[in-house]
Amino acid sequence: MVQINPDEIVYWKMGAFMLNETIVSTWLVMALLVLSAWLSTRRLSLEPPLSKRQALIETVISYMKREIEEIARRASERYIPFSGTLFLFISISSLLAVVPGYRSPASSLSTTLALALCVFFAVPIFGISEQGAANYFRRYIQPSMLMLPFNIIGEFSRTMAMALRLFGNMMSQNLLVAVLLSIVPLFLPAVLDLFGLLIGQVQAYIFAVLATVYIISGGSIDDKNEEKSSPRGV
Repeated sequence: MVQINPDEIVYWKMGAFMLNETIVSTWLVMALLVLSAWLSTRRLSLEPPLSKRQALIETVISYMKREIEEIARRASERYIPFSGTLFLFISISSLLAVVPGYRSPASSLSTTLALALCVFFAVPIFGISEQGAANYFRRYIQPSMLMLPFNIIGEFSRTMAMALRLFGNMMSQNLLVAVLLSIVPLFLPAVLDLFGLLIGQVQAYIFAVLATVYIISGGSIDDKNEEKSSPRGV
């Protein structure tokens, strides 16, 4: 039987602690990101010619900054460390699927839920840092106290939707390849693997964009306050 969920592959277990493929794959991606960051930044140059490694990382960062600025309509430096890390983690997790025997940790619900929880806590952290605690939490009781439970439920449902969306797309890709691998020759699953790489990049982009939108919306000032602070006719 083909196992498509990395949570099912257990390498070591002692009591309540369990080391499965999801954890190992996550550590592998984290190690690659740290190593890539170290190699890309140890010999930075302000003058051309730039190294290929520096040119590549600057291209990726410039693209992420441009996308965030188009979404936020403000400077991207505040958001790019968090949103960019989410994008790179999911992106690298997907790209490593070309390695035989590797399964993306993003195809585990525990990983996607952990990523969504990072966004869940990042929204109030960014919001409080921009508006202050009183102004941020006041939005939960607007226009009346009756909206408090609905707003709280909305925050949790949004988090679950992000986790389930990413998990469903990544898991369905693994399931489709596993089924085709059992009934047809290797060529079609290989093509689907390449197509899955594209899907993985799209999912990384969507997840990072949604995270950025939620953070910006949580930290934005009410429209009325913006109108009062802006000059007329602007």
